Amino acid sequence: MKIRKIESFSNEFVGFVRVTAENGAQGWGQVSTYHSDITTQILHRQVAPWTLGKDTGDLDDLLDFIFEREHKFPGSYINRAMGGLETAIWDMRGKQAGKSVCELLGGTPGTIRAYASSMKRDITPKDEAERLKRLRDEKGFDAFKVRAGAEVGRNQDEWPGRTEEIIPTMRRELGDDVDLLIDANSCYSPDRAIEVGHILQDNGFCHYEEPCPYWEFDQTKQVTDALDIDVTGGEQDCMIPTWKQMIDNHIVDIVQPDVMYMGGISRTMRVVRMAEAAGLPVTPHCANLSMVTLFTMHLLRAIPNAGKYLEFAIEGPDYYPWQDGLFVQSPFEIEDGKARVTDAPGWGVEINPEWLAKSAYQVSEV
Repeated sequence: MKIRKIESFSNEFVGFVRVTAENGAQGWGQVSTYHSDITTQILHRQVAPWTLGKDTGDLDDLLDFIFEREHKFPGSYINRAMGGLETAIWDMRGKQAGKSVCELLGGTPGTIRAYASSMKRDITPKDEAERLKRLRDEKGFDAFKVRAGAEVGRNQDEWPGRTEEIIPTMRRELGDDVDLLIDANSCYSPDRAIEVGHILQDNGFCHYEEPCPYWEFDQTKQVTDALDIDVTGGEQDCMIPTWKQMIDNHIVDIVQPDVMYMGGISRTMRVVRMAEAAGLPVTPHCANLSMVTLFTMHLLRAIPNAGKYLEFAIEGPDYYPWQDGLFVQSPFEIEDGKARVTDAPGWGVEINPEWLAKSAYQVSEV
């Protein structure tokens, strides 16, 4: 199957991609969120020229070929752009086969336990607990993630004492029957990360995400070795050799690739297989309700070493106003704390034509 046309529909926050094959078959995917207007320029200038007219049967080889042709530009933006192409090809394959992507990957449609993922640090522990309790009662969530420290905070808290307050508050207010997770977003030095980790352990938290600057593997390794709580990370990492180093050296206990930052499903599956060989679970990062969460749902229904839950962002229009109106029908309904992958072909979702009509359009074709 050869691609003859690649179209993008984007704004600053999100960008959708439609591919058309030489036989007229089509599929929809998405480049990574944030600065998506820039990413779609890279898609057309640095990805499309190496893709149009080439066979897409071996996606791993095609993505490697693009990466090699653009070897002077490794890193996040190339992968974010390749992800738009790659996920659209998976959708096209699914529609042609009459199967969901998770089935193409060897999985089955069905439900996935989700954790309610808070993105806010400017919220008091009391108010955070109240909204998480509402979600527990309304949606059935039994796992929750909150935020520690300040984002890449150089050991500073969002305000003095917030972290020491929010940890026991979550356990006290949500009870002993829920899983509690926390994300430090690269805030701490090893000593401070370990200090916070002991407070987490004392309050029964089970997941401690990105405690140290994510690029400082030696620092994170110190924390992993010092604590019993699962230390997790990897959301920002997109280079396969980096992942090999992280997994081979057991830098974290749970790996968290982001399908969009990685460059799509195929490259994420490479991380999954490395983690499986090392006995590590995979709990991907998917921190907004664009297609990245949908991609992750299909992935988790298909891999043998899936972690305990799907990350499910709980923020609404006050935090993510650009999420509204992306789809004709939302694929993100939560029932009894679970999301559902349907048996609809491909990704099983239709992009909202009204949103597309307002977006910036670009096309590359043979």
